[in-house]
Amino acid sequence: MASIKILDPTAKRMDDNASPGPDAGELAGKRVGFRLDQIWRCWDLISENWAQKFETAGATVTYWRSTNRSGEEGEDQARSLEAWLKTVDIVVSGLANCGSCTGWTIRDAIAAANSGVPTVAVATKNFEEFAHELAARGGRSGLRVHVLPYPLNELSREEVEPVAEAYFDGLLGVMGASLTAREQAA
Repeated sequence: MASIKILDPTAKRMDDNASPGPDAGELAGKRVGFRLDQIWRCWDLISENWAQKFETAGATVTYWRSTNRSGEEGEDQARSLEAWLKTVDIVVSGLANCGSCTGWTIRDAIAAANSGVPTVAVATKNFEEFAHELAARGGRSGLRVHVLPYPLNELSREEVEPVAEAYFDGLLGVMGASLTAREQAA
């Protein structure tokens, strides 16, 4: 009788890194990078709000925007991301808010985490499980994921601002970031 081998498509990677990576630590003096995309206006608004808070805490903020990711332009994007990652101390990658956006958000967060930079991916509640699944399939099951409510993009600026405010402290906790007494007073 012949034998067959059945592969389990849910098997875990042998080279998985379950570590969340280093904590962000104190923000003062750090260079925080926000990974943005082309679609989610709400993520632009939230990242602007959070960037102001990081700057108040003494950090410098930069942005990297993901655009077309295939062909020659995709190769340029990959080189651009790699170069940008060398200029930051912390990465906040978003927004995992649809299938392909979640894929690229997590892919770029994995690249950041694999470079040794404290990294957190930001996902909306509907894409939280998918973000974790993609992180595990990408070999970083311990990737930090901060979850925002869903839906967001349909909200006005006035409705998104309270979400940014309400979820900032949670972001700090997920990042392993801390504010000094001076930063907390500000």
